[in-house]
Amino acid sequence: MDTHAYPVTRTDAEWRARLTPEQYAVMRNHGTERPGSCALLYEKRAGTFFCVGCDQPLFESKLKFESGTGWPSFNDPLPGSVENTVDRSYGMVRTECHCSRCGSHLGHVFEDGPPPTGLRYCINGVALRFEPLA
Repeated sequence: MDTHAYPVTRTDAEWRARLTPEQYAVMRNHGTERPGSCALLYEKRAGTFFCVGCDQPLFESKLKFESGTGWPSFNDPLPGSVENTVDRSYGMVRTECHCSRCGSHLGHVFEDGPPPTGLRYCINGVALRFEPLA
């Protein structure tokens, strides 16, 4: 069980009221959306991606790239916006990333991304809200 204290906390009822059932399954129960199912996968405008759980800015569109995996992928998050933990589910070891403000599960980090970081933050689109630049 995660005992880390986050700046934004909500009761289970508050999370369920704020999130759709799919968002709740992904963000609060560490689920995964179906690949290719989120419109944000195809978002190409300049702007910022925010956490649906707490509205924290997470990723800038200039670091988004097409990974061919079916999920929005980014080279790097905004500084301090994402924290990583070890995920040992499904008989494998992966790096999970979650929002540093509310602890919501966002996705996983892999070391097969393009330069400059070589990282691929593979993010569930339902965990994100996009705001284009004005």
